[in-house]
Amino acid sequence: MQHLSEATKGLFSIIKVMKEFDLNGITYLRPVREGTDEWYYCLDYPDGDLYEAEELHDLGKTVKGNDLFLIHYPDGEVIRPIEKEDGTAIGEPVYHDGMISILTVDFVKELIRIYGFDCDKRILKERAVLPLSDVKDCYNLRLFEHPLTLTRQDNHGNLDIVWPLKKTISTDPKESFFYREDSRLYFNIWYEDPDYREETIVRDITTGEIIERMSGDIHIMPNGELWHLK
Repeated sequence: MQHLSEATKGLFSIIKVMKEFDLNGITYLRPVREGTDEWYYCLDYPDGDLYEAEELHDLGKTVKGNDLFLIHYPDGEVIRPIEKEDGTAIGEPVYHDGMISILTVDFVKELIRIYGFDCDKRILKERAVLPLSDVKDCYNLRLFEHPLTLTRQDNHGNLDIVWPLKKTISTDPKESFFYREDSRLYFNIWYEDPDYREETIVRDITTGEIIERMSGDIHIMPNGELWHLK
């Protein structure tokens, strides 16, 4: 061991600090959206996303449910905030101001639930319960922050704001909603005219009217800043 090369010593050092996680075979690790570099999540998709799970349920088949694990960086603490349950699908979590919000759809009871996980107290609370009939279907059903908002967007140019208010915003079918800042709704849109380019469109949540256009795209960074690439 005294004559090991520097490269070999480095390899032993890497192996020594490697953390092991047993997450029921889930290897999909992503940062929780909307401004944190402390929290990551692992989520499996045995029946696809929320919409695909809904289709399966509508065919009379059992939705197996999926597993969600939250992982705190850098200590590697693993938390399973919601128990896996047949008939219920869990959506992608979102972070804001010390809270991780989690969306679930119970296809058996026909309920949408929104939970809040307090990152400091490590406590999960129910924030809202909605009838599944509040949405046409679960296609692109997602949570966004600033403030917490449940939306659904179809392929025909409609953004449905489902909760905490109900409103439909008409958009170009090529617009994709990605961020809410109070009364401002941010969309990304792409063009081929003839070269490919992108724009950011800001719409007013009350009227749906375009109030600003910006060339390029906006990215939400781990500290919550918006970076505009143009």
